[in-house]
Amino acid sequence: MRAFRITVLVICGLVVAIAAALAAMLAFGTADTPQPLTSLTAPFRKVDFSDLPPEQKLVVNHGSPIAYRVWDTRQSGDPPLVVIAIHGSSSLSASIHALGKSLSAEGIPVYAPDIRGHGDTGTRGDIDYAGELDDDFADFAAMVRAAHPDAKLVLMGFSSGGGYALHVAATPLGKTFTRTVLLSPMLGAFAPTYNHEQKYAWPFLPRIIAILLLDHIGIHAFDHLTTLPFAVDPARSDILVGHYSWLLMRAFGTNDYAGDLRNAHTPLAIVVGEKDELFFADKFGPMADAIRPGTPVTIVPGLSHTALTTDPRAIPAITAAVRGNRAD
Repeated sequence: MRAFRITVLVICGLVVAIAAALAAMLAFGTADTPQPLTSLTAPFRKVDFSDLPPEQKLVVNHGSPIAYRVWDTRQSGDPPLVVIAIHGSSSLSASIHALGKSLSAEGIPVYAPDIRGHGDTGTRGDIDYAGELDDDFADFAAMVRAAHPDAKLVLMGFSSGGGYALHVAATPLGKTFTRTVLLSPMLGAFAPTYNHEQKYAWPFLPRIIAILLLDHIGIHAFDHLTTLPFAVDPARSDILVGHYSWLLMRAFGTNDYAGDLRNAHTPLAIVVGEKDELFFADKFGPMADAIRPGTPVTIVPGLSHTALTTDPRAIPAITAAVRGNRAD
């Protein structure tokens, strides 16, 4: 009997110690917010936003409306191609403005949603449940398809939006699209393209480990806690998201870049700036060839991460990728 009591006490002590450790990891497993990385926002100073298309709203059954913008300068008729563009982390649909105008001028309309947790869609930095982004995107793609029943839809994403576009391309919804264009895609911290010296996003690893352990045993009460801060200027908190919850961090991207590359239902194309600060431009080609041979990768000379979506020098390569051609 004494041995049994000792065993019970030891087990109870371990449970208390583990619970205390997890509580400490949840409460204190954070870090200082990184300093603003101004090189990522500087290219937007050269963009004229005076003609930004008005924000529209798509009502959905599972949550608050999805905010979005449309760039379409055509006068009439159904276009042969329509792009659905996904913005990058912490951003919103307005960040696609320069690219949207350029593609529209080529006769290719562009639809860009504020991904839930960004801009005017939902609560900044968080989502309601794990599959909400996919539910949103299915409704959004259906709306665009209904507006252009005869057009071919092209899926395009930038940075984290590129990772999410790759994820979508590998789901059944990917069959909706004729091709997928990844602009400097965030493929995850374990991808060879990821620059671990970058100072933009610093995950709260102790808190993430604690949430993972709790999720594994069915406890999801802490999934809305912040796990990923961004090096954004606090003065731009009116438009930028400074942090992601665990739910949003997991949902907005690809959690298996190699598997998604193999299983994508569409042809893929990758475009990246030569001077990208966050990713190694020269490693996208070898990575793609090793996993999905034949995937075209275009490196645009002289362009940084954000400039890929704002600089006119990127337009020929991006337009060619959207049309399924090689850039000259």
